[in-house]
Amino acid sequence: MAKQILILPGDGVGKEVSTSAVEVLDYFISEENLDFNIIEAEIGGASYEKYGSPLTDETLDIAKNSDTVLFGAVGGPQWEDLEWDLRPEQALLGLRKSLGLFANLRPAFLFNELASASPLKNHIIEDLDILIVRELTGGVYFGEPRGLVENEDPKYAFNTMIYNEEEIRRIATVAFKAAMDRNKKLCSVEKANVLEVSKFWREVVTDMSADYPEVALSHQLADNTAMQLVLNPNQYDVIVSSNLFGDILSDIAATLSGSIGMLPSASLNGSGQGMYEPCHGSAPDIAGQDIANPIAMISSLAMAFEYSLERKDLAQKIQSAIKIFINQGNRTKDIATSEEFIRTSEVAPILIEIIQNEQKN
Repeated sequence: MAKQILILPGDGVGKEVSTSAVEVLDYFISEENLDFNIIEAEIGGASYEKYGSPLTDETLDIAKNSDTVLFGAVGGPQWEDLEWDLRPEQALLGLRKSLGLFANLRPAFLFNELASASPLKNHIIEDLDILIVRELTGGVYFGEPRGLVENEDPKYAFNTMIYNEEEIRRIATVAFKAAMDRNKKLCSVEKANVLEVSKFWREVVTDMSADYPEVALSHQLADNTAMQLVLNPNQYDVIVSSNLFGDILSDIAATLSGSIGMLPSASLNGSGQGMYEPCHGSAPDIAGQDIANPIAMISSLAMAFEYSLERKDLAQKIQSAIKIFINQGNRTKDIATSEEFIRTSEVAPILIEIIQNEQKN
């Protein structure tokens, strides 16, 4: 049966990097005779401008019926004054919640050839390869009650951090299984010293560790983990954390690679359906200049092939081509060390040529 793929380019550089990923996707559809149905729709600010909503019911219905969603980026300064429910970012949160995408996989890795682009010293950062598993549909971002109270003096706002046992167990299961496929080390991150919800999180994860005796489980406070990611990132293999702490830690880890433009992500719901997106934002300051790095978006396509489209072999071809691309000295502007760089629109054709050459050898 045909696989349905929804392309949501979004705003800013999302449109440019999505075009690059679709070029690679189209190549594989033709080369491998893949039975894929491709649909493209507006999201975020682009959707608001056209339909008055950052996420229309029609687009959401298409997403629910798709095997894979390739998501570019949303947001921009022109929409910052909109009401909260109309802002582009609400489309992303809406998709995550409606599709039940509770598990966010954020790899942070470094091509050693790019070590000089990292803010850390080479001997600290070399061979970096971390996977952060972030809970994505619970915690303080979605907890109720929440609100802003303006009719009292002083005014105040409040949010609720809440996790039930089922939510913790399902994200920890993803993390334990990921650790089993890697180096069998899992660090669970929370703030059990001050938060009841974190104490409960630690208890549940500890209880689950009995089912994974091969995995070395450790616990760490979130503020210490943030520091350790900078001091000694290679001590980690897989990190699992809540929505809030995972958001912060994955962005810290992303900066270690030298450019957030290199890193993909996957958001999964446990039934094979997933949304795949680069870790960077819409970068409106460089949008339309053909200088954004599309590698993260193309790597996100590779993750889609691995987790949702049942073609792990094609995921490996993409990742191998990216490695060769870097080894050959190709550099987009964000990782270039000279004034010469590869433009956004040039990346996909080079990668496709590499893939073709590898198939011949």
